Amino acid sequence: MVVSEQTEARIDADLSEDGDTLTIHVSGYFDFNLHRDFQHAYQNYFPPPKQYRIDLSETLHIDSAALGMLLLLRDHCLGDGDDPGQCTVELCNANAHVETILQVSNFNKLFTIR
Repeated sequence: MVVSEQTEARIDADLSEDGDTLTIHVSGYFDFNLHRDFQHAYQNYFPPPKQYRIDLSETLHIDSAALGMLLLLRDHCLGDGDDPGQCTVELCNANAHVETILQVSNFNKLFTIR
């Protein structure tokens, strides 16, 4: 019997020195358990960053709840609609498994994936 050790999921955020780019690192399983931490990572910045970069290099798996969280970030980025395109969301460094989930979910049409 194979037992896999699940690493504790973690969210870390780094704001660039100029305040233009917020990089959010997601490690472990990106699922509903990270909802609150993910939201706290990007809210309450004034002025808001111009770019949100989600670093998935240490993300092992992403589920439908996490996809929903990414859509909520996109909505947050679009704001009230008065200034569409005020910021961008980029998903980067995903492993093959996570990238497949993003592609099958057509997130490549909603986000820049690198």
